[in-house]
Amino acid sequence: MQQRTIAKAVEVVGIGLHKGEPIKLRLEPLDTDAGIVFYRKDLALSIPLSPKSVIDTRMATVIGNEKGFISTIEHFLSAVYAYGIDNLRVVVDGNEMPIMDGSAISFCLLLDEAGIREQDAPKKVIRVIRPVEVRDGDKFVRLTPSQKASFDFTIRFDHPVIGEQSHRFELSTRAFVEEIARARTFGFAKDIQYLQSQNLALGASLQNAIGLDDHKVLNPEGLRFDNEFARHKILDALGDMMVSGHNILASYDSFAGSHNLNYQLTSKLLSDSKNYELVAVDTLQSRAFAKSFA
Repeated sequence: MQQRTIAKAVEVVGIGLHKGEPIKLRLEPLDTDAGIVFYRKDLALSIPLSPKSVIDTRMATVIGNEKGFISTIEHFLSAVYAYGIDNLRVVVDGNEMPIMDGSAISFCLLLDEAGIREQDAPKKVIRVIRPVEVRDGDKFVRLTPSQKASFDFTIRFDHPVIGEQSHRFELSTRAFVEEIARARTFGFAKDIQYLQSQNLALGASLQNAIGLDDHKVLNPEGLRFDNEFARHKILDALGDMMVSGHNILASYDSFAGSHNLNYQLTSKLLSDSKNYELVAVDTLQSRAFAKSFA
């Protein structure tokens, strides 16, 4: 299996979640071994994708440095992860990615429009060799060695609509589009009101998130899946794992994980070479992994 980029440059404009302002997003192909590179056009600032570039994980995954940042990259990166893209330039003209409808499906459509181009170099992935786990009380995220790339997530909220729910996902582009990509982010009305009083979440609406009061879903159309909340957590996890710069061959498991725990997990994984190896997909015993991106 070869490295992948997009076949042509594509553009889209969407609203930024926090500032509520239009954000222009442009995707451009990059050469082999270039990785995923974010670029703030308004600042002429390049930010390579790496756990070392992460500067905040409180409400989203944010990358940057003292010169500038780009927020809410995880939804977009989940699509990049699921499509197996290795090399890509991501150009924005503001400090956040467009939120689109709060899921990843718009980014999938954008990648479909761009097309996928295989490149003249073998695709490499991170193969987890020994278990890596991060805990915070009863919350945890964990990667364990496996011949399949899978994600298993359980959440528990003291809310009548959510309660405890789980979802398990085995990586494939098609399954991502069908099972995960349309799952939207969610928020509670009381929290949104507070954030907006702090000049945050100014772009949040029922068009780009599931809204909840103390008792029910506020969106007139309801939920897209019975367990949409757990599915969206898997969407977030795929995007946060992509911060490593590669697809990961492992089993990911979590209870009540978060962007912060995911960031700690990728950092811990890469901090010790005994935890993993970077290998060409064609050398793996698991041929099913390459077929995931068919």
